Amino acid sequence: MDEGDRHRQSRLFTDDDGSFDESRAREEALPVEDGEVIDTDELADHQTYLEGRGIYDERNRVNDLTGREWKYATKSVITDRYPPDLQHDLRSEHGGQKPPRLCTDLIERFSSAGDRVLDPFAGVGGTLLGASLCEYEGTGRRTAIGFEQTERWIDVYETALERENADRRARGEPPLAEQDIRHGDCTTLIDDLDADSIDLLLTDVPYWHMDDLEQTRNEDNVRESKLDSFDDGEDGTATQWESKADWLADMGEWFASFTDAVKPDGYVVVFIGDMYRDQSYEFLSADLARSIGDAAPLTLKASLVWYDPTKDLHVYGYPFSFVPSMVHQNVLVFRVESTAT
Repeated sequence: MDEGDRHRQSRLFTDDDGSFDESRAREEALPVEDGEVIDTDELADHQTYLEGRGIYDERNRVNDLTGREWKYATKSVITDRYPPDLQHDLRSEHGGQKPPRLCTDLIERFSSAGDRVLDPFAGVGGTLLGASLCEYEGTGRRTAIGFEQTERWIDVYETALERENADRRARGEPPLAEQDIRHGDCTTLIDDLDADSIDLLLTDVPYWHMDDLEQTRNEDNVRESKLDSFDDGEDGTATQWESKADWLADMGEWFASFTDAVKPDGYVVVFIGDMYRDQSYEFLSADLARSIGDAAPLTLKASLVWYDPTKDLHVYGYPFSFVPSMVHQNVLVFRVESTAT
């Protein structure tokens, strides 16, 4: 079928107003991509049409996405409303937990089925749950390793997985695989991993003393904890870093050591929220990107924005000064520099 024949076939399913009736074409068991019937006989040897997903190019070395899925995945702003599922009430004890389905989307963008994912700041296991979810999202399960120094969060992950799988079995759904979460300091545990043994590193970095913070519905406490400084708190308790400079120095050094475990051309993906402090906007994402890039053999490939529509809005500054209500986080995407010449 030549180009003219393909367009003529597409016109057979065009309504009077000129719009393509995709559902009618699909009723005839015809593959459709971007509003046109696809002639699968004309696909190149390295191309395969996947029903409902589009055309997959076997030369794809980044992930298992089709061209249509790849196009969507390159959007610089993530606006999906991720449901508070997978035992969210339990996992929300950790103030910095990320939606596992968001982690699934990112894992699918930057790895392939069977790949190995590392989260050196695992928390309550959003990355680990996301890796397990990939098995049922169409692109194949990944194995994952998480490092976490707080036993409480490891218990939350394990309990959440146990409860989720009980619920899934009750619904007649297959369970999620348990991933490897290890207790200890990430700077020590990283030495247990072989060089070039990780395909993707996905994490949410700590930048205040999260383990000492409790979730609260009191707006004053929320405002204080989420916009706290790197310095000692008002109650005299020391935070993990005495200054932003100390935090940035450690992040650079730590990611340099993490990167040794990631394969050349592999990706390192990092969540980081900016901060408003002392009537000034702290561009932490830019600071962190520069610090990591200077210390580790990584190239910054993108800065994505995750817009979280579930964030509560507070009246900051009114009516005297404009103070932003943070409803986004940045997702820094680095790629490990290849050693090939």
